Amino acid sequence: MINTVFKDGIFEGKVALVSGGGTGIGLRIAKELLHLGASVAIAGRKEEKLAVAMETLAEYGDRALSLMCNIREEDQVNACIDTVVEKYGKLDFLVNNAGGQFASPAESIKAKGWRAVIDTNLTGTFLMSQAAFNKSMNTNGGAIVNIIANMWNGFPVLAHTGAARAGVDNLTKSLAVEWGARGVRINSVALGAIHSSGLDNYDPESQKTFLEMTKKNKPYRFGTEAEASAAVTFLLSPAAMFITGETLKVDGGAPLDSPLFPNVDHGKMPAFDDK
Repeated sequence: MINTVFKDGIFEGKVALVSGGGTGIGLRIAKELLHLGASVAIAGRKEEKLAVAMETLAEYGDRALSLMCNIREEDQVNACIDTVVEKYGKLDFLVNNAGGQFASPAESIKAKGWRAVIDTNLTGTFLMSQAAFNKSMNTNGGAIVNIIANMWNGFPVLAHTGAARAGVDNLTKSLAVEWGARGVRINSVALGAIHSSGLDNYDPESQKTFLEMTKKNKPYRFGTEAEASAAVTFLLSPAAMFITGETLKVDGGAPLDSPLFPNVDHGKMPAFDDK
């Protein structure tokens, strides 16, 4: 059981695929969609993480499915989407949550590392969206939500992922225009400092820098996985049926940071979470 602000059964009969759904924000999104009635496939590259995730989804029985998929590989992407459509008959929702990056000064990023980050965050998002459209949404309609980041003022020490996420922001608009006539909506959620298990993948110095980000937004705290999931769930829901080609910022107003009005620890904006 999870905490949600959405109506029970709102996604009854819907089918969703969440990439990077084995841990963190992706898993939280999957749990919320399942709780609200959808059948949900989670996709990821690491079998052991998917296995652990499926244990937490056991209560949903056959409505939960896990699939191995490297979103950088077109053949694996196509096989992943095919499996979902074969099992459930369609695909209504795609959440492009999978991503990855590493902290590095721009002058030190090797071409291999640059390509890996671009391929994961930008190309992978395109391949998943294209396959979802061609294999189901072009005839049945649907909704896609892309997870990007707070890169509006540049992304120092993460230039590769900043460039990729900015590309996804533009891709969101392009696909919304091209596929709108087929009943497909595409939006993005730009996350700020969200406290999730993904933090464990960074080195101690990067983690220390990340922890300082709580002082860079108006609530003066981290966002939660539940708050990230709620934004995605809203964009998939009937409440957002007239919204497409947009990017919803879920960042506590961090891009508005101004030395004239410094952020303070006021303790007046509690977090929304599972507890």
